[in-house]
Amino acid sequence: MSVMEKILKSARSKKASVILPELDDPRIKAAADLLIKEEIAEPISLVDTDIDMVEVLVKARGVKENIAKRMLAKPLIRSAAMVATGRADAMIAGVNSSTKRVIEAASLGIGLKDSVLIPSSFFLMVFSDRREMVFADCAVNLAPNAEELAEISKASAISAKTLLGTSEVALLSFSTGNSGSGSSVDLVREAAELSGFLGPLQADSALNPEIAEKKGLGAGRANVLIFPDLNAGNIAYKLVQELAGAQAIGPILQGFRMPVCDLSRGATIDDVVAATAVTLALV
Repeated sequence: MSVMEKILKSARSKKASVILPELDDPRIKAAADLLIKEEIAEPISLVDTDIDMVEVLVKARGVKENIAKRMLAKPLIRSAAMVATGRADAMIAGVNSSTKRVIEAASLGIGLKDSVLIPSSFFLMVFSDRREMVFADCAVNLAPNAEELAEISKASAISAKTLLGTSEVALLSFSTGNSGSGSSVDLVREAAELSGFLGPLQADSALNPEIAEKKGLGAGRANVLIFPDLNAGNIAYKLVQELAGAQAIGPILQGFRMPVCDLSRGATIDDVVAATAVTLALV
């Protein structure tokens, strides 16, 4: 059984409901129909604002009641509030909304888990040879500092362990171990020390056992790649997608109290279904 088959099985077992605030998009409507047909999840529609949703913003976020009502007029924020009040198990959005807006809505309506400093994201990369990997952070954090990069690493390790059954984390850089220096390498080295994972590592050292042995760091079998910044991460996942034909599922957001998926605006119907299943498998 492939990882995606296991993920679909896990999602089906949850019998979860998902809020899809962009149902007016034909892709989302078609995906919602597939989610029902394949018994992956129960898509639910937006409901009118009620006192429970208002209370979420008033009590948890400290906004005034009249401001909370105005904020809840926005579909993304109301969707997040529906998750927070138990009307849905997860929020799936982003085909017509920027990452910034999805994160803003999730932050206001759902909030971060205790002790989590920042939200982050990952892509589940599925290759034609049945390999699966987690790439992070490729969508949210522009230039994380060492502490933030360490937190991204820890969150991604947990996600990979849940989805793939194992997590071998590599914090990537242009230099391996102590062979290079500079502010960007030092940042990755500090993040590796804070998180307890291997780094800095060049990509070949992270993925090739023979090269890892020559360079004396790691086993070369990483399945979680942590990129030093958004520039590197976003370029990398799109290159792998286009040149290797890998399926990029996500970005799946990490760090929130309840599951949230920030879909790519170029997502296909199949991408939406797969991302929903991955999101629910993390519940």
